[in-house]
Amino acid sequence: MESDWARPVVQWEIRALDPERMATFYQTMFNWDIVSGKKAKYIRPGIGAPEPQIAGALLPAERSGITLAIQVRDLRDSMNRAVDLGGKILREPFEVGPTPATFAWIEDPEGNHLTLVQQ
Repeated sequence: MESDWARPVVQWEIRALDPERMATFYQTMFNWDIVSGKKAKYIRPGIGAPEPQIAGALLPAERSGITLAIQVRDLRDSMNRAVDLGGKILREPFEVGPTPATFAWIEDPEGNHLTLVQQ
């Protein structure tokens, strides 16, 4: 088996109790281009970011916070590792739309939510 590799952040989300207010804040604070979708507001990559650029989303939620989506080599192994390290599995693997990726949700030992992505 080839050696292990660093897991890159491939997406991020801002969870908001009041998405409209938060969109106004981030648009004004950082001059972000935020567009509305059916269930989320999408934050387009900015100018000058290193390639490949990652994009974000602003979503309505029952809790506020920031979620990172981190690409992993083996989804199930990563979920099990999270549990071994004191985290929790929040959602078993699932697919979204036409993307060639499978996702799972975990929680770190302090309650921060992370999305694992296997492509």
